[in-house]
Amino acid sequence: MNLNKLSEHIYNANKAKGFWDEERNVGETLMLVVTELAEAMEVHRKTGDIRLNSAAMETVSGVSEDHFPSTFVMLAKDTFGDEIADALIRLFDLAGGFGIDLDFHVSQKLRYNATREHKHGKKY
Repeated sequence: MNLNKLSEHIYNANKAKGFWDEERNVGETLMLVVTELAEAMEVHRKTGDIRLNSAAMETVSGVSEDHFPSTFVMLAKDTFGDEIADALIRLFDLAGGFGIDLDFHVSQKLRYNATREHKHGKKY
């Protein structure tokens, strides 16, 4: 799936859940991304964890649909990866809702970055 198709898929799912019933404010939409990243930071500060262990991932992935919500909440919700996924979902939703061509922008930015100096001339 390319980035634009993923963006469209996420936007349509969020639209169906009512998140686009009214016109969205760009600033508010961006701050929702920042909020998810802050939540990821808080998870890391509290637990030091970044990756979900493979046993938990296998359990969540393999559980039946009727047991999925409770299993997800028990093993994966509010983890570092879950919050990063939320941030990405928010970004893809924003792009889909505002008609941003992510395939173009990401490919051209990567192309541009390839021409830049080491660490883009910065210390980090």
